[in-house]
Amino acid sequence: MIIVLLFPLTMHAQYFEVQQLLLNVEKLSQFKAMLQDMYDGWKLVNQGYTAIKDISSGNFSLHKGFLDALMDVSPAVRRYERIAAIVNFQLQIIKQGRAAVQLFKSDKAITVEEGRYVTKVFDKLLQRSMESIDELALVITAGKLRMSDDERIKAIDRVYAEVNEQFSFLQEFTNSTKLLLLQRKSAQAEIDLSKRLQGK
Repeated sequence: MIIVLLFPLTMHAQYFEVQQLLLNVEKLSQFKAMLQDMYDGWKLVNQGYTAIKDISSGNFSLHKGFLDALMDVSPAVRRYERIAAIVNFQLQIIKQGRAAVQLFKSDKAITVEEGRYVTKVFDKLLQRSMESIDELALVITAGKLRMSDDERIKAIDRVYAEVNEQFSFLQEFTNSTKLLLLQRKSAQAEIDLSKRLQGK
């Protein structure tokens, strides 16, 4: 009797386990299909990537000679007359800038604060000038930049224009500062003369 009573319960439990097992088998086959799809997709992407890589490598090796030639600096570029002019401007900026700073610092007509300002202006100008020279060095040094001769010439022209402008600024600033000092000295001389005439 106990067996008869327990038999339906056992049957029900086995039935539930069989259903769960069938569900697990179905899920497993779905996961296998998903995994296969993912693998197929990966193979497709990998084949495409490999093809693109091969094409780009082949294309790069075709143009390697051309690209390597762009790293060289031709004699025509090295002999370009503006290179010497840029170096000359640089030397003049250093020489005249230092001389002007020394002159203005030692002059009694200029205040300490004005002397600092003049020094700061010349330091900034010298820094910009050095940056221009660094750019020139990059352009005319083989193996640094990939540029055609035309691009190098244009870059040299641009540096030339910058350094020329810097030199013009130096001269203008120096001349205007000297003029200001002359005006101050002249005004002070008039004041001193007036005081002497008045007996003070």
